Amino acid sequence: MDLKTTRMLLRDFIPEDADDLQEILGDAEVMEFSEAPYDLEKTKAFLASFCIEKHGAVAAVHKESGKVIGYILFNEIEPDVYEMGWFFNRRFWRQGYAYESCKAVIDYAFGELKAHKVFAEAIDAVKSVSLMKKLGMQLEGIQRSQTKDNHGNWADLYFYGLLEDDWRKQ
Repeated sequence: MDLKTTRMLLRDFIPEDADDLQEILGDAEVMEFSEAPYDLEKTKAFLASFCIEKHGAVAAVHKESGKVIGYILFNEIEPDVYEMGWFFNRRFWRQGYAYESCKAVIDYAFGELKAHKVFAEAIDAVKSVSLMKKLGMQLEGIQRSQTKDNHGNWADLYFYGLLEDDWRKQ
């Protein structure tokens, strides 16, 4: 994948992205609603196996600095159905980078790959859910007390999805 937006370049991950990805996945606040922060060794292994070998994610590169500021999960779960997720460097939060990047990936999924559906899930009912809604996704269900958060507490899991027909109407 090689997409450009006004401020971002979205591309496949490369081994040289390890340090930038570590800044994201190693940050406890970024990982608050996912899993424990990664150490550099775990980040490098994840980068090599999932991001590069399996092409399971996209690097969101800040054009101006050339820095990878976002990790976007973009994985075909079954034919024409893609799961999406995202982690962005905390220093770049609340500036529209996640929306700009994820919107471009969604447009690529439906426009180029002819996807039928793009979906996301999260236990963060505030930041993640608001971005899912802004991206045009609709609530498909809430699995109550489905999983545990990083503190061992049971948490609801929110599922949002966007169908190609709905994307075309936007």
